[in-house]
Amino acid sequence: MLEKTTRVNYLFDFYQSLLTPKQRNYMELYFLEDYSLGEISETFDVSRQAVYDNIRRTEAMLEEYEKKLLLYEKFSKRQQVLKEMEAEVNQSNLPPRFQDWLAQLQDLE
Repeated sequence: MLEKTTRVNYLFDFYQSLLTPKQRNYMELYFLEDYSLGEISETFDVSRQAVYDNIRRTEAMLEEYEKKLLLYEKFSKRQQVLKEMEAEVNQSNLPPRFQDWLAQLQDLE
């Protein structure tokens, strides 16, 4: 469950600008603020089922965006490469400029 939540949070970060304000609000409250479906339904004066349906549809939309744009996949791969580079820099006596380049790449993330 935590892995799914983490994935949805990343997808939300990447694609939230493609969502409607209502979708953004529901997703923020549910996944980022840890509101329950009941709390969200009370806040927006809608049924709990309406909130649930909206969140599930929005999750599906985020997954579709990811299938097409691959922003999260590319981000994950960059993070892995950066970790490998960092390990190599730490294990070797590479010139300081390599450490500078690595720091610059990390700052871009």
